[in-house]
Amino acid sequence: MKKMSFVFAVLLMAVLLVPAKPVAAQTAPDCTLPDVFCVGLVTDVGKVDDKSFNQSAWEGVKQAETDLGAYVQYIETADSKDYAKNIATFADAGYDVIVTVGFGLGEATAAAAVLYPAIKFIGVDQDQYAWIYDTDTTNDIPNLAGLVFPEDQAGFLVGALAAQMTQTGKIGGVFGTDAVPPVWRFGEGYRAGALYINPDIKIYIVYHSDVGFDKTFTDPEWGATTALSMIDKGADVIFGGGGKTGNGAVVAAVEAGVYGIGVDADQYYTLPEAQAKLLSSAMKLITPGVFDLIQAVVDGTFAGGNNYGTVGYAPYHDTAADVSAEITAKMEEINTALLDGSLTTGVPPVKPAEEPATTDWTLIIIVIVVLVIVAAFLFMRRKKK
Repeated sequence: MKKMSFVFAVLLMAVLLVPAKPVAAQTAPDCTLPDVFCVGLVTDVGKVDDKSFNQSAWEGVKQAETDLGAYVQYIETADSKDYAKNIATFADAGYDVIVTVGFGLGEATAAAAVLYPAIKFIGVDQDQYAWIYDTDTTNDIPNLAGLVFPEDQAGFLVGALAAQMTQTGKIGGVFGTDAVPPVWRFGEGYRAGALYINPDIKIYIVYHSDVGFDKTFTDPEWGATTALSMIDKGADVIFGGGGKTGNGAVVAAVEAGVYGIGVDADQYYTLPEAQAKLLSSAMKLITPGVFDLIQAVVDGTFAGGNNYGTVGYAPYHDTAADVSAEITAKMEEINTALLDGSLTTGVPPVKPAEEPATTDWTLIIIVIVVLVIVAAFLFMRRKKK
């Protein structure tokens, strides 16, 4: 019996020591072949799993994998200096479509589209006429389509909702940098929607413009701290907009027992930790917008210039019982009016340039006169001595 046990042990050890056969590594297809359809996505400095903006675009690309049989890959940008290099990685590999995500990639995307005219480029949140500095739609880069959204309308909707739901008359908004027009439009649309409902409401809005682009959308700790400071001042609804920074604000708000409002996608599904008090989300339908443009490439209907996506606000989900029938009706009324153009937000496409401070010449003249009088007085006193 002992001999059998020894033999069994030896055989078992021998099996364990035999090297396992390595699994064949998946090799990328040759994207230059006409029967291979490749789509690459380049994020801004945010991550592809940000549960918001980048992730929504990536899901549109992934849908192309499922529905169109595309080979898909992404590159996460760590530093804005790498925009051109990351785009070129896909372009030099012969990808058919390159999707770049975020306003910051606009110029690099336009330059790449000119350099690689055979490749179709999709710039999410990239207003094409911001790069050619005019409104002449006849000189579009033919292989570059911008997917843009009226973020001010989505912000207006959730601002109106927040103003109707607050019990304290105070609400807050925590955002990434206002140097990015879509982010600024979200924030100022939120402000405008709240004031539309209640001109006397107190609104706390902070943009994370005190750091570089590599940090502004990836700072959930700052987002949480900023939201909590607003809650300490009495805000009982917090809108978070700006990748992981905004997510931090929303989650902190919910954990503090007040309402949170998400951004870009219906964040009820991407921020489960905030579901209990997630009032709604200011939505940009990025996923279908990206997929539809990729589909247009396949169909041969792709066209350069701006393509306008759809915005809205997400269902109330777990907070539906808190929203009265009157508020529900008012929200539907506002949404309809925004869609048909009978109501506008009053928010311009980009943040107005700050005017330089004007010189107060009257004050300067007064100061000079006083100084002259004092100097004359001191001169006369010295002369008398």
